[in-house]
Amino acid sequence: MKTKSEQNVKPLYVTRPELPPLEDFTAYLSKIWERRWLTNNGVFHRQLEEELAGFLGVRYVSLFSNGTLALVTALQVLRITGEVITTPYTFVATTHALNWNRIKPVFCDIEPQTMNMDPEKIEVLITPETTAILPVHVYGNPCATEKIQKIADIHGLKVIYDAAHAFGVKRDEQSILNSGDLSVLSFHATKIFTTMEGGAIVTNDPKLKKRIDFLKNFGFADETTIMAPGINGKMNEMQAALGLLQLKEVEESISSRKQLSERYRAFLAEIPGLSFLEEQRGIQYNYSYFPVFIDGKKFGKSRDQLYEQLKKQNIFARRYFYPLTSSFSMYRGLPSAKTKNLPIATKMSKQVLCLPLYPGLSEEEQNRVVGQLRTNLRLGK
Repeated sequence: MKTKSEQNVKPLYVTRPELPPLEDFTAYLSKIWERRWLTNNGVFHRQLEEELAGFLGVRYVSLFSNGTLALVTALQVLRITGEVITTPYTFVATTHALNWNRIKPVFCDIEPQTMNMDPEKIEVLITPETTAILPVHVYGNPCATEKIQKIADIHGLKVIYDAAHAFGVKRDEQSILNSGDLSVLSFHATKIFTTMEGGAIVTNDPKLKKRIDFLKNFGFADETTIMAPGINGKMNEMQAALGLLQLKEVEESISSRKQLSERYRAFLAEIPGLSFLEEQRGIQYNYSYFPVFIDGKKFGKSRDQLYEQLKKQNIFARRYFYPLTSSFSMYRGLPSAKTKNLPIATKMSKQVLCLPLYPGLSEEEQNRVVGQLRTNLRLGK
């Protein structure tokens, strides 16, 4: 049971959405009320697609009501069937999108230095039923896109990137979202750019853009023509309005996250048994999360013991990603889901802990997180 002093301590969560001034949002709502155009490719919807494409350095953006529907639709757009090679180290929506399309997920192990799909382990998983590769830019850390594309080209496979964490990320000044055939974004409340719920598919192909827009609106081409069995995935005008306001502040938000991440790195560098991901050269990060990895023997406590101790101090870190998607009941029976096939992903999922990171996190609050890590190190010994 928490003491009275512990109960009075402000809770710190792994993230917290940044919101614009309410009066700014109200001004946009007034325009929506005037137009009475709430959805179906409204003014703000079209404006946000255009502004996002410019900001992200891509040709086309198709907005969705959430990222999961965007991913489900992306698989439909490319007519993916059979088997798709993906990662177990991700949020479950990645794999569920395959399941909803009646596609068999084939799990590939990850690289210990990036937490992304290991391209050296992809080809052995390819069968005559394989039609695509679905990697994830974990924590906004870019995948080995050139290696993955080379494998896809050799074997005639499509590549769809789950880029839920990769908003604004660039490699050598080029958007990481231009990799593969399609990239899928999430604008969930936990993301650095949020429309409360929301998502998008990114493409540079005008024909694919047209097909995406058909499919997200029931397949309608015009009032009486249905081009395909589509879905209702459209983003509404209120979400789009919030997105337009968020886009004005997102660079400042990323800058704040960067400063907080650098402070974490400086303060945690000397703690034995605690490590974090090294940054790659030439990458412009968005600092969406700050994961640390706990070696229980060196630190003196397991990751789960530390996780519970932090909760007692009203610090709500998250075990992203644990358990592995491959371990859930609907997937664990697959041959590729066996633990022996996923040694790195299994190990890292038992060590990872994402610390609180968001622009409103004060230095004092961040010092509180760091202090608790140091306290638990001493207690562990």
